[in-house]
Amino acid sequence: MNALRQLGFLKLNLRPDAGGGADHDHRVIELFRNRAELKKAYGGLQEETYRLKDLVKQQEAATQRVQDMLGELEGRLSTNETAYATLAFYQLRRLWQSGRELIGQLVADLSRQQDERERRHHLALHNRRQFARRQTVEGQLTAAQRLSEEAGALVTQLASELGALTRFWHYFKRRALERRLHAAQAAAAAASASLAQAQTELEAVNQEPLPEFPGLSVDARRAINLAAIAYAEVLCERLKVIEKPLLQMAREATGRRAAADVYGSPKECVLLMAQISRAQRLLATRGALAEEIRTHTERLQPLVSYRGPADTSPTGDSIAAAPGSADPHVPNVLAEDTWDLFRVLLR
Repeated sequence: MNALRQLGFLKLNLRPDAGGGADHDHRVIELFRNRAELKKAYGGLQEETYRLKDLVKQQEAATQRVQDMLGELEGRLSTNETAYATLAFYQLRRLWQSGRELIGQLVADLSRQQDERERRHHLALHNRRQFARRQTVEGQLTAAQRLSEEAGALVTQLASELGALTRFWHYFKRRALERRLHAAQAAAAAASASLAQAQTELEAVNQEPLPEFPGLSVDARRAINLAAIAYAEVLCERLKVIEKPLLQMAREATGRRAAADVYGSPKECVLLMAQISRAQRLLATRGALAEEIRTHTERLQPLVSYRGPADTSPTGDSIAAAPGSADPHVPNVLAEDTWDLFRVLLR
């Protein structure tokens, strides 16, 4: 028995430790939390995988469509009966695109020029306003400095006078002078505060940033759009010297996705392509272009109307030939969306 008591230090504690149990529960909670986060991440990856697979399928379908179109085009170009019609088809599409590009380039040039002018005006207006504010604040600062100096000088004078009154019979006079000194000190403190405020306002004016440019004004965008519409009319008029209705044919070709045998025999297609080449040269002519655009713009200005004060594109009904004009058959390029005007006009 004594021997067993002597070996008591070998007793094992088989009861679970309280601290160890809490740590175990914490690890279990962390394990479940990590498991939930992993499941969430796995679900997100699965969704991303499905999305990418869908994109791959869509791209494969688009690629197949392009390959089919190229195969069809190759087949049409491989035979004389359809090759000339196909060439005429794509040249007509190019004619329409050339007109749109010319109008788009005009809009881009006018927008850039007007943007520079309005930015300079915006900067000049800001500088004038800032200069006027700076003059006002500087005037307030000068007045505050003068008042502060005068108040400080009065405080110094009264303090000097009070220091000279040392006799006992100066008691009442010293009391009155102290009251004046306290009032002068309060006025000096107020003047110093006004001076500090004026200095702060001047510093704020000097550090005021340039306000952000709001963009082209509505009037500027309307003027640019009107010039674009006038240019579209000019381009239409230039094609009137050609016998075939190339503008209508180009519109129809642009609306088709594939070439069609609607341009006649190979000989007729060759003649058509010659006329298209002539039309391209007419569209690209720059001589007297500014005068032509100005003439058409002046015709349109009294006619156009807008749906609202913020609209920049006129209504299609208002774009029509002016009564008594030299050419009453000017096409309504806006209502007919000639040269894809709505893609070019500024919003």
